[in-house]
Amino acid sequence: MNTNTVQNIHVGVDTGKSQLDIYIRPLDIYFNVTNDEKGIKEAIQTIKKYQPERIVIEATGRLEMPFILACDNAKLPYVIANPLHIKKFSGALGNRAKNDRLDAALIAYYAEAIKPKLTQLKSENIRLMSDLVTRRNQLLSMQTMEKNRHQILSKSIVSSIKPILTALKNQIKKVEARIAKLIETCPDYRAKNEILQSMPGIGKIAAASIISNVPE
Repeated sequence: MNTNTVQNIHVGVDTGKSQLDIYIRPLDIYFNVTNDEKGIKEAIQTIKKYQPERIVIEATGRLEMPFILACDNAKLPYVIANPLHIKKFSGALGNRAKNDRLDAALIAYYAEAIKPKLTQLKSENIRLMSDLVTRRNQLLSMQTMEKNRHQILSKSIVSSIKPILTALKNQIKKVEARIAKLIETCPDYRAKNEILQSMPGIGKIAAASIISNVPE
């Protein structure tokens, strides 16, 4: 009989820009690795030995993705958790102390107690589309800020803003073209895009955003 399976192993991973802090519960095993290809490979090899029921890592935007992709390739069960859910769980426990080890241990405890649903990784094209939509939104935000500055700054400074606005406009067009091309090269996305855009108020970018966030 596999002791690890009986113990229902849960792993918590606290993500940092340069380091991953990992806690294995209920074995009280803690270690850390660098958040790079070498460190992640080492972490995966160690975690696999314990055949975890679930590995939970907080969503940070991008920092967790190399580790998640490695888990997916290794066929390990993982959850990309909403940080707010873990914060609420911590608050319910009355936790106040914080350090990397305690954060990783908390996430592992959350995994064991709540048993969040395993994450299904989106396809590479869907992830790319989501990134492109996000990048377009970032560029639009920068464009709005520069337009606002254009209206309030003195004429002697306005000349320095116009080239930036032109560059932002060109980048937005390029991102939109990549989104459109990505949709056109995938028959499934193209069909969904046509259905979505047939609805009033839904344009190509809104359709792409919906497809990338709710691909099913």
